[in-house]
Amino acid sequence: MKTIYKLILKSYFGPMIMTFFIVMFVLLMNFMWRYIDELVGKGLSAGIIIELVGYALANMVPMGLPLSMLLAAIMTMGNLGENYELLAMKSAGMSLPKIMKPLVIVVGIIAVGSFFIANNLLPYTNKKMLSTLYDIRQQQQTLEFQDGLFFNGIDGMSIRVGHQDSHTGLLTDVLIYDNREKNTNNMRTIVADSGYIRLTDDKRYLNVTLFHGQNYQQTRNIQWYSNSTLEHHIFDKQDMFVPIEGFDMQRSDADNFSGRSQTQNLAQLERAIDSLERIVDSTTTRSYEPLLRDQIFSKDPSVLPLDTLYGRDKRAFRPFLAADSLAPLALREKARLWTQARNAAKNSRSLFSYDESAAKDALNQLYRSKVEWHSKLSLPVSILLFFLIGAPLGAIIRKGGLGTPIVISVIFFVIYYIISSTGQKLTKEGSWEAVYGMWLSTFILAPVAVYLTYKATNDTSLLDTDWYAVKYKAFRAWLGRFGGRFARKPKNTTHK
Repeated sequence: MKTIYKLILKSYFGPMIMTFFIVMFVLLMNFMWRYIDELVGKGLSAGIIIELVGYALANMVPMGLPLSMLLAAIMTMGNLGENYELLAMKSAGMSLPKIMKPLVIVVGIIAVGSFFIANNLLPYTNKKMLSTLYDIRQQQQTLEFQDGLFFNGIDGMSIRVGHQDSHTGLLTDVLIYDNREKNTNNMRTIVADSGYIRLTDDKRYLNVTLFHGQNYQQTRNIQWYSNSTLEHHIFDKQDMFVPIEGFDMQRSDADNFSGRSQTQNLAQLERAIDSLERIVDSTTTRSYEPLLRDQIFSKDPSVLPLDTLYGRDKRAFRPFLAADSLAPLALREKARLWTQARNAAKNSRSLFSYDESAAKDALNQLYRSKVEWHSKLSLPVSILLFFLIGAPLGAIIRKGGLGTPIVISVIFFVIYYIISSTGQKLTKEGSWEAVYGMWLSTFILAPVAVYLTYKATNDTSLLDTDWYAVKYKAFRAWLGRFGGRFARKPKNTTHK
């Protein structure tokens, strides 16, 4: 490898690693901000949180890699241009494509690796992340008593405390309504001066220790209005172990979420798309054809021919009663016919609504599967595209650091994100084909990359403010000369 190529690669790897971790950190903070309400107050262990963060970071790679490639390319080429190293390379006879050659190879390898990440790693991490989030949502919050308010986080129990000591956890003025015996309709009320209510280590039992209180228990039977008993006990200390559910972390099987589009690879998505297309076709055919044949036009040959309605057996055909023929019928007969027609219409609407909802669900899954299939293929292309935008742009602006490159990178990434989100939304709604919606940003930004590469190769001062100032002054001077020609009027000469 040439020494100059080692210098270029060394200049690129540092910004690439730094910008990748910066971008991933920003995306992680966005993830934590979205799910902070579901993570706080449930007593989750550090291992669960670290596991969830790891799955989330892997899921953010498709968004973080293109942005980091763009920012690193601008910074690398900008630093080389600012230190006149890029000018020295060009003076030695190296063109910009030749200078970018080792970087293109490295970025190509990263782009190929990103495809395997999106196709093999992300489906697994998405399944694990979805199952972990589901388990966290199913887990109830820890015991948090507020002064004077009832805590209803335990089934069949309602607990109110007057005050809880933040250091010792001692509860004062405790009131407990225990209605866990729902089959017998018995209810117990406990009033105590003080006590402790804690979860056991396995979070499967509630350890209740009360001091100086009274226990009221009302026993009811089927004749509670005439035969019921009330028991009253006074205690100095009372211990209870109440079995509870939902406070411990129950891990579900991640394979339960394997049916979603984001948890499948390309081969699985292709099979799912083929199956969903068949389901949509069969559901649509099953919905409209029987509705027309058996419900709406079952006995009307003016819309559908008799062969379509009854096959070759035309003897089963009985025409509708004409409107005039209903007049001589009795009132009860008219009411019976009206009821039959109304019931047939209701049945038709119910059958059609059921099939329509099934078709809509299948269509939504089909659109999402197509979006996920194209997104796995568009990720490597977007990485190469952002590099081909950032490298010539950095060679043009000739400024390194984190100031100008970050501003330019954010602008291009926001444009890319808006276009991609719009195309993805239209694809999921069925307004656009998946190939148009998912590749729209590539079709728009690819000419920009070609234009910037052409300008950087020809050393065009595309972003030089002095160049634009000189051109603007020349344009104003030209306007002044052009306007002065029409301002001077010709002299009037008269011949006597």
